[in-house]
Amino acid sequence: MATTLFDMSVPTFLQTVRAVRGFLEKASAYCAASGADPDEFVTARLFQDMAPFWFQIECIDNYSAWGIEAMRTGAWTPPELAQIVPFAALQARMAETEAALEAFRAEEVNAWSGKELNIGITHVSPQPTAFTSETFLLSFLLPNFHFHAVTAYDILRTRGVPIGKRDYEGQLRTRQA
Repeated sequence: MATTLFDMSVPTFLQTVRAVRGFLEKASAYCAASGADPDEFVTARLFQDMAPFWFQIECIDNYSAWGIEAMRTGAWTPPELAQIVPFAALQARMAETEAALEAFRAEEVNAWSGKELNIGITHVSPQPTAFTSETFLLSFLLPNFHFHAVTAYDILRTRGVPIGKRDYEGQLRTRQA
């Protein structure tokens, strides 16, 4: 059986978005148990010249749900960055991302297979970049998505939240026995 555009995108994004929701919940529980303020995570960074936690969470949404939307419309139009918001708002954003991803249907996404896209990505080039749906997903969306997801994980981990690799992996998609 061939792997489809849907298989490569929506379930892959959902696996990690659900994992992110899980480690955000663990961060909340850690704060409740330790008396720490979860809102202190919002502006935390791994290194001074790296983007803060809130940016990592917003990018997880942008490179997943909004990336698939770009395959549909041919335009990269994620929402403006909300900037500093309470930790609970970041949790809500991940719930919204999960719901948006769950709304995409296999037939719909697979119909965009091979679709030519000319996507304007200002930090890549002032001119639109020529992709197909598959090359947009594999060379732009997935690397950026996973970079921001693992950075969010790392920020929480370096701040003492008791999470590990299994928390990042989430629920594996295994074959039926």
